[in-house]
Amino acid sequence: MSGLSDSYNAVTWLLDRNIAEGRGDKLAFTDTVSDLTYGGLQARSCQLANLLKRLGVRREERVAMIMLDTVDFPVVFLGAMRAGIIPVPLNTLLTSEQYAYVLADCRARVLFISSALLPVVRDMLGRLPDLEHVVVAGTKVDGHKSLVDEMAGESETFATVATHADEPAFWLYSSGSTGMPKGVRHLHASLEATATTYARQVLGIREDDVGLSAAKLFFAYGLGNALTFPMSVGATTVLNSERPTPATMFGLMRRYNPSIFFGVPTLFAAMLNDEASKDQGGFTRLRVCTSAGEALPESVGNNWKSRFGVDILDGVGSTELLHIFLSNRPGDVRYGTSGRPVPGYSVRLIDEAGLDIADGEIGELLVDAPSAGEGYWNQRSKSRRTFEGHWTRTGDKYVRDSEGRYTFCGRADDMFKVSGIWVSPFEVESALITHPAVLEAAVIPEADAEGLLKPKAFIVLRPMALSDGLHESLKDHVKQKIGPWKYPRWIEVVEALPKTATGKIQRFKLRDGAAV
Repeated sequence: MSGLSDSYNAVTWLLDRNIAEGRGDKLAFTDTVSDLTYGGLQARSCQLANLLKRLGVRREERVAMIMLDTVDFPVVFLGAMRAGIIPVPLNTLLTSEQYAYVLADCRARVLFISSALLPVVRDMLGRLPDLEHVVVAGTKVDGHKSLVDEMAGESETFATVATHADEPAFWLYSSGSTGMPKGVRHLHASLEATATTYARQVLGIREDDVGLSAAKLFFAYGLGNALTFPMSVGATTVLNSERPTPATMFGLMRRYNPSIFFGVPTLFAAMLNDEASKDQGGFTRLRVCTSAGEALPESVGNNWKSRFGVDILDGVGSTELLHIFLSNRPGDVRYGTSGRPVPGYSVRLIDEAGLDIADGEIGELLVDAPSAGEGYWNQRSKSRRTFEGHWTRTGDKYVRDSEGRYTFCGRADDMFKVSGIWVSPFEVESALITHPAVLEAAVIPEADAEGLLKPKAFIVLRPMALSDGLHESLKDHVKQKIGPWKYPRWIEVVEALPKTATGKIQRFKLRDGAAV
């Protein structure tokens, strides 16, 4: 990012600058149990950096985070970066085997984990030769280090490492077409880049804002919403460690009266349809809502605005680009579209030959972004296909209208998102066919009553496999194998699947209703 010196540590800009500007006593984070001021966060991040030094972790080495959204998350994330060590926040909904893969892939020396999540990884920790320490946040657990105890004796001062603006600061893992996560290496300069573009010029974020994000901190979207953006102006964030259900989010909104609410389309639709909260009206301080992760149905945006009196700024971002690069804006909302490019980002639509296309034509979206990742860890061929010089391929198909607004048309491949998380049909199919009743399976996206995409499965059963309760058994099986959000909401039993002459499943025929 232009204007940054070679010696640049993102923690200095995000955190220490707030202390220098007199916000040491201001509330930075609350998780409904604990509060953390900017001054307290600075002290604890220094303690964390000293702890990592004592544990023998060196600059540029990785520490993994499987942590719920509590005040401990920013302490670990910023403390590691302060020491020039790379934090790797991981999705808290992965399976044991997925954690084993990612922890081995990033070669984490230390794992910071919330006590409630420890049972998921306990049995595989001994299989990771690079992992030397497990530090548990929350309730103390016998046999593992306690975060509160380990930090207690550490100094509250630390000489922040003089990292480079272009030096990797943290990694985020993004799922790919095979379903296996890819580590995206993000730079120290990238956090400030998202704050000075989207947060400042689209949200207009202010020091007096109170933000609440349904998306968790381990997501690129949630990291910007709940950490980068508020800290860039000295605002306050309400963290939620629980699942973002309508009841939970409405309860937090009533308690804290946020001025910015960051959601996803599935949650907005669920909140609108929640019977227990049907009489819930507007909130006095709420001035803006945002949505990302998947396209926001027009009806959801209109119904939310009608009920709560506040627009939802629908946009699109990615793990590779760290946050939103196309967005609607206050006073310029067109529901059903992803809006226009965020200031500081340039976009192109190209055809299969790589040529720019005209308005009204569908093409693949490429983005020139100041916040683009450096590449994927140990995935050279995929890095070269995605990161092409200044341009990053999003894999999204879009159309641009004559006013410069972009509308999402679908993925360039078969991937689709459920509740803002990528789902690979192949991954769900692979899980289904490990069930003893299933011979073959094909999965496509299907829109539910709210227009949101969910997995639909077509399955060929083994002889005599049809039985009462089979559909629920299959759904539970997928949840256990690959994650609770990826299970098929609808399952249709068929005699055969449409295939090419070489045996490949023709999903497009299933999507078009020309199946079997």
